[in-house]
Amino acid sequence: MKLSSLKDLERLLPESERGPLAVSAPSFAESHNGKEKIVRVLLDTKGRKGKSVTLVLGLEHNPQTIQDIAKILKQHCGAGGTVKQGTIEIQGDQRTRIIEKLKTLNYRVK
Repeated sequence: MKLSSLKDLERLLPESERGPLAVSAPSFAESHNGKEKIVRVLLDTKGRKGKSVTLVLGLEHNPQTIQDIAKILKQHCGAGGTVKQGTIEIQGDQRTRIIEKLKTLNYRVK
């Protein structure tokens, strides 16, 4: 059996040895709070040879936090993407999925 996380290891250990592993830091998605900040989600095809890209605009965070949010959104959508100049770009028309995930992160989406 291949272990992919500490939780897998925790399941294998007996109750008496689970102490230190049972306490873990919350993930970024669980601990992040958008604090009702307004972000915009739109679809763009300009300059991309007809390919559609979903843009997330208005995130006012440091670059590392924006990268973390982009990673969460890409995993949620199952699509590729990038961060350019503070804007998250996700491949394809992913507006509904992105809006749903941003609302769970406590953002107001317009």
